[in-house]
Amino acid sequence: MPQIMIDVQNVSKVYKIYNKPGDRLMDALFPFTKSRYHEFAALNGISFKAEKGDAIGFLGKNGSGKSTLLKIITGVLSPSGGSVSVNGRIASILELGAGFNQEYTGIENIYLNGTIMGFTRAEMDKKLQSIIDFADIGDFINQPVKIYSSGMFARLAFAVSINVEPDILIIDEVLAVGDARFQTKCINKLKQLKDMGTTILFVSHASEQVKRFCNRAIWIKEGKIEAEGLSSEIVDIYESWLLFGKQTEIKTESEELPELPQKKEKGKREEIVKAEKAEDEFKLPEDKSILARIVDVEINKTVFHTFDKLSVDITYDIYEEEIKDFLVGAAIYSADHNDYIFGPNTYLEKTDVPKTRGRHKVRYTIPSLQLIKGAFTIDAGIFNNEGMVTIDYKTAAADFEVTNEYFSEGLVYMKHEWEVIK
Repeated sequence: MPQIMIDVQNVSKVYKIYNKPGDRLMDALFPFTKSRYHEFAALNGISFKAEKGDAIGFLGKNGSGKSTLLKIITGVLSPSGGSVSVNGRIASILELGAGFNQEYTGIENIYLNGTIMGFTRAEMDKKLQSIIDFADIGDFINQPVKIYSSGMFARLAFAVSINVEPDILIIDEVLAVGDARFQTKCINKLKQLKDMGTTILFVSHASEQVKRFCNRAIWIKEGKIEAEGLSSEIVDIYESWLLFGKQTEIKTESEELPELPQKKEKGKREEIVKAEKAEDEFKLPEDKSILARIVDVEINKTVFHTFDKLSVDITYDIYEEEIKDFLVGAAIYSADHNDYIFGPNTYLEKTDVPKTRGRHKVRYTIPSLQLIKGAFTIDAGIFNNEGMVTIDYKTAAADFEVTNEYFSEGLVYMKHEWEVIK
């Protein structure tokens, strides 16, 4: 029988909102007079259970109640109603620097956080070196954290939270802090914890991270659970709502419209369009935090007809001996970048690409372009960890246009047939 680690039942959180600071004082002094506040329900009847080994991603716009829910589960906030049952030791990263004494050094804060989580000093002595090694902030570990950058805060907070072997780990929107090397280290460690049975609650606006790392997802909308289930399905539902569930913004005449690619005369199409000029030689960068980068993106034409072949050459340099789980992706967007048309990558399609030190080139080909008309742009990216960590990304690396003599309507051509049945 699955072991329930977190049981949240009908949890609500209501805040009193005062129009003026003095109204709060008047309510305290005269409690039996007419209230001077209105209530705001940050959470309204939230219920879910998390089993041992679950990785649950929470989705929702800012202000939907995600962070409030996690703070209630960790005990930072008390619910206005309902109940929360937690089975095991919790480690959490709710915001950078939370639980840190600004005057203490990094090492002193390691022991402080260990004490808060219930560890003895002797137990923290055994974990100290692994935490220091993971944080990898050099001599700053002996300096007061008040001089730390946000990246150093993230490194130390992660190092403490994921090296104390928690039963439950809660992460709220801090994974994006730090370079690709550190993000890779964090994702790898999170995978280890997940495999060991740690229950993970994960909040991120990067929905692809939720889709690829979590087995379940919960979409919270205006303090209520809107949808819950398999992460891949919930992410798709949530993204569809973000795209189509809001009012379309109407551009005024004074606003600049996106510049469309210039039309070429028939028979005079440019055969190679370079978004960037590649460096002649492979060189290791001075910045050792850079794992790899895209140095060149080429597209075979700027103007296409429907059913033409489209090919994109992506040249990239890798500076590590090897980057495990390395993948390359390409995505087609509308020219204004509002519509995501298509975005395959080598991981999803189980295609091996070079991942060792040196310069490499891969080609992405659509043998028969199904777009009917319009202006489009291509993004290119290199990633690792199934796409959860972005190593380098080029937005609008190449532009192209599709134009035809009138033969059909719409954006995409679909194979079809007509039949007279009567």
